[in-house]
Amino acid sequence: MLSKRVSGFLIAFGVWSWWIWPTFLKNIWGDTRSWNHGATGFFLVHLVLVVVSLGLGTAIGAIGVRGWRAAAR
Repeated sequence: MLSKRVSGFLIAFGVWSWWIWPTFLKNIWGDTRSWNHGATGFFLVHLVLVVVSLGLGTAIGAIGVRGWRAAAR
């Protein structure tokens, strides 16, 4: 069982991921290196980074929520 402190950290990590990575993607989208008659390798690599980070942030946040609920019981 996770402590409330660890669970809170995991939840905060999940929230942070969903706050920072969409902003990062917006900035990469507007970068001149991202497009040259279509998406460039620069853009695609960063898109993969964003998708993976959001997936991991979601999973880690969900673990934190489950731990928080279990600690409350």
